[in-house]
Parts: sequence; structure tokens; C-alpha cells
Amino acid sequence: MNIVGPDALVFGVDDVEACTQFLVDYGLDAVGDGRFEALDGTAVIIGHKDDASLPPELHTGNMLRKTVYGVADQATLDAIAAELGKDREVKTQDDGSLEALDDTGFVLGFQLTVRKDLNLPVGINNVPGAAQQRAMNDIGVTPDASPKPVSLSHVVYFVPDYAKAEAFYGERLGFVTTDRFTHVGPFMRPAGTNDHHTLFMIQTPPHMQGCEHFTFHMASGSDVMQAGTNLVNQGYQSFWGPGRHIFGSNWFWYFSSPLGCKMEYDADMDLHDDSWSAREAGMNADNSQVFLMEFREKWAPSGPPPPKQG
Repeated sequence: MNIVGPDALVFGVDDVEACTQFLVDYGLDAVGDGRFEALDGTAVIIGHKDDASLPPELHTGNMLRKTVYGVADQATLDAIAAELGKDREVKTQDDGSLEALDDTGFVLGFQLTVRKDLNLPVGINNVPGAAQQRAMNDIGVTPDASPKPVSLSHVVYFVPDYAKAEAFYGERLGFVTTDRFTHVGPFMRPAGTNDHHTLFMIQTPPHMQGCEHFTFHMASGSDVMQAGTNLVNQGYQSFWGPGRHIFGSNWFWYFSSPLGCKMEYDADMDLHDDSWSAREAGMNADNSQVFLMEFREKWAPSGPPPPKQG
């Protein structure tokens, strides 16, 4: 099935105003009706938790209401409807999209993808001994830049039974497991993308089920660092990072958010095709990050101490 990746995440939140401000400060564009878009049109959609038009909440009360996947064509939508319709209700919405539950109770949507083709400049670096990349006198960074999220990257679920969930996404929707943490859960990608993962699942007790975090791709590791610094300077709480993961190799920086989950910036994720063999490792700090840095307030050298008097 040619599922491209997540097009949108839908949340029912306690504080619409706080969530709106956070998503705008994160770098997404508010385009109306609670929709906040990245450069390619992928989005976060929020409504108040009591909005009757939202899908029902999980039994845990987690704020994530729906994960909407974009697909490449109508044939894929038809195939999904036929496959999932074998054993569960598949609703066709007024806009032609589909809605169904996965095997652990998450609401899924499927639609013709909204992702727009982008023509962004390629990230370049001046490397000693290599051919010059950046033009002479072209500076690499400006202090007042506000890097924009490019595309919705992935979502991470807390699930009560990762093996059951992995089987559903693999056997029913054609997702591929790229790597896994032993006794914890898999990193998975749908057939329509080569991204290392668009979905990661973590085994937890049933009362914790929900969205653990989600993230948008940035254009570069430098953009992750600068966007994250901008958020810290606006008073938001850094949770983990900046750093770089091992599985996926992506840069990361996680923040606490008012959406009831963490929200991350990532960049430079590995790409894999069907020749890739999944790795497996224990879930610990040594296997989670190549390096981890800690944000601190701005610092500048103060110069040598003044000479002693007398």
C-alpha cells in the first residue's frame, strides 16, 4: 500500500489559546480552523476537548484524537478500505477520506496526501580539503533567523501490546520494521516513504496509552539547534536535547508542550529501502543517542582577571 506518511495529527486540548501560541512559536503557520501547517502542508489540528466534531478520546484521556495518513492515490484508499473492512468499521468521510480504529484503539484517518513538492536549498557546509560549497562572503547563520518546520516526521505511541500493534501495521497496512528496542517496540515506516520511521511504539501499561511525542523534520541540524534555542528563549521547557539519535541518526530536541505530550524537532534522518535489515538493541542511553548536549544561558569569555593592586 502506497501510504506516504502522516499528513496530520488531531488533538482535543484543554487550553486552545496556549496550544495555539505554542504551535506558532514552534514555527508552524496558523491557517485557520485550528490548523497549523509546515512548509509542505502537513499539519497539527487542534480543537477544544469538548468539541463534538472530534473523534472520541482514548480511555486514558490522552489528547491525541486521530492520526491522519496521506496516501499516494485513490487505489491505495480503496485497498485500505477493503483490507480494514474485513473485520472493522471503515467510515468514509464527506471529503472522501477514511476513518477506522487500529488494533489498540487509536483512531486512524487516510486521505489523498496534502504534501506539496518543495524546492528548498540544499544544506551546505564548508569542509576543509573539500570543494567550496557556500559562496565567498555568504554567511552560514544569522542570529535572528526563525527556521520553519518542513514536514510532519513521525509520531510515537505508548501502547499496551507492541507485538499486536506491530502486527497490525505490518500485516494490514504494509509498514516495515526498520529497527527495534528489545521488549519495548519497533520503529516502522510505510511503503510510500524511505524515512527510517514515521511510527515508533513503546510498550507501557494500559493506563498510559496515548501519544508520547511527535515531531516535524527541519532542514538541517543547525535549524534544529536554532529553532530549539528560539523556543527556550521564549520560556518553553526543554525536555531532552539537543542531541543525535542512533536509530535513525536524526538530530533531536524535545520540548514539553501543552498538547499533553512532548513535541520534537528533528533533522537528517536515515533513509532505508527494502534491502535494509532491522537492528535490535536494548532501550537505554547508550543506544538512544550518539551525543547529548545541554542548553545553558548565553556565555562569553570575560577576559583575564584584573591585575592585583598594591
